Amino acid sequence: MSNCNQPKSSALVVEGGAMRGIFAAGVLDAFIEQQYQPFQFAIGVSAGSTNLIGYLAADHGRSRQILLDHARRADFLNWRRYLKGGHFCDVSWLWHASFDEVPLNVSHYVRQQVPLYAVTTSVSSGQACYFEVTGDNMHQLFPASCAIPLMYRDFPRIDGEQMTDGGLADAIPVLKAYDMGARDITVVLSQPSGYRKRASRFPVLMKPFFKQYPWLFTAVLSRTARYNQALDFIASPPADCTVRVVAPPANFAVGRFCQNPQQLEAGYQAGRISGLQHVTA
Repeated sequence: MSNCNQPKSSALVVEGGAMRGIFAAGVLDAFIEQQYQPFQFAIGVSAGSTNLIGYLAADHGRSRQILLDHARRADFLNWRRYLKGGHFCDVSWLWHASFDEVPLNVSHYVRQQVPLYAVTTSVSSGQACYFEVTGDNMHQLFPASCAIPLMYRDFPRIDGEQMTDGGLADAIPVLKAYDMGARDITVVLSQPSGYRKRASRFPVLMKPFFKQYPWLFTAVLSRTARYNQALDFIASPPADCTVRVVAPPANFAVGRFCQNPQQLEAGYQAGRISGLQHVTA
């Protein structure tokens, strides 16, 4: 794991949320259009991490194309496959198929020397792990960060350790960005301003699925509290830190597994407008 503790000043944090990531795709395309890149490093979770690699590679429109095309194919989301014991959302297929079919300027990402850290959750400890994305590890790292437990039935390995969706342990890694030295943090959220996560009614029903992974189940149980703790930090950061927020509008209609192309396009345009407003404010 990379050393993330060198002092930095400005960071970009992008939340995940599966198809809700279409908003961040629009925000980051607006940043590319305006050549807006004041950040020393970036941290992304799940779909937030894959959105960020497109931004840091300066590949305008790439994330939009993937979410409107590949992410709407039955190869990715498939209830029938899931009911037969397969994946509901095959994040490994999505990453590899889109990488093969939609160009990603990895050399630009490497040259621009703004590191991207992707968040995963350790299956054995339930703790968040933060890995710097490289050309060598991205094919393992992005599927691991996006691997929603139960919906994706494998635990991808990073450095030999089983990993799953980074959103379980640290869905909005603003505190991590602060710990890494950032004192000017821009956060792109997947829920409108004022949103608070409510405790799920389903953990008791889910417990049997996690009997072999007790610490991962602990992460599931504490997820709501950690999520709202991050929102509290955003709303009231320390005196030495500025937090700038780009959030979807109140009428944002895209759900986690939305497949409606009109809603997705509207979500993208909402993000692009919000991104342009943020840059010109």
